[in-house]
Amino acid sequence: MEPMINIALRAAREAARHIVRAYDRPDLVKTTEKGTNDFVTNVDREAEQIISDSIRKTFPSHAITGEEGAKTEATRDSDYHWVIDPIDGTTNFSRQIPHFCVSVACMELGKLKHGVIINPITQEEFIASRGRGAQLNGRKIRVSNREKPEGGLFASAGSYRHDRFEGHSKTVAALVNAGGNYREPGSAALELAALAAGRIDGVWMHNLALWDIAAGCLIVQEAGGLIGDFEGGLTHLKSGNLVAANPRL
Repeated sequence: MEPMINIALRAAREAARHIVRAYDRPDLVKTTEKGTNDFVTNVDREAEQIISDSIRKTFPSHAITGEEGAKTEATRDSDYHWVIDPIDGTTNFSRQIPHFCVSVACMELGKLKHGVIINPITQEEFIASRGRGAQLNGRKIRVSNREKPEGGLFASAGSYRHDRFEGHSKTVAALVNAGGNYREPGSAALELAALAAGRIDGVWMHNLALWDIAAGCLIVQEAGGLIGDFEGGLTHLKSGNLVAANPRL
């Protein structure tokens, strides 16, 4: 395992432990609304600080961007950029629904290099490094081999906003009419990880931020999945709109 993925894994594990302690003490969790259906807790900010401090200690020249405001500019001699989502699925976390994760990605010259996703409750650790495959708790994972939507399981994220709900509903209806099954569990990163592990067969996501999808996109690709934007291009990391599935679908 490369040193940088080890650093990412160590930082994410430390944050995950902090999150679990807070999860067991909901009276200590303070939730505020950032926007419509978009929440943040004090634990998000604390976990992000843990991760960014850990990365900064080892790689002081690297750029860091976190969902909750962590920001460090790269020095001139560094091509690396870390992208952090301390709790992807904050609403689930704040309501004690055990479907949320820590997501950490590292990019080199704008390309995904390493990705780590940890579910603090189940202790599942999904990791990938470019060109080295994807793993779940030390075991190689691959996307499913399903060839048709019929009987398949699909998930989405980012569809809760009113301005895109009508189109989303039509997509779900078309999928169900084709014999597929649909879920929206509430964590984009974990849905991508589930796709990489072959647990679900495809995902589509709307207007998400880079920190929501960066680690998951790399893990899916390294597990043999295909990812693109809604027009079949490769702007998904910038637009936040993506479709991903195994190659047979």
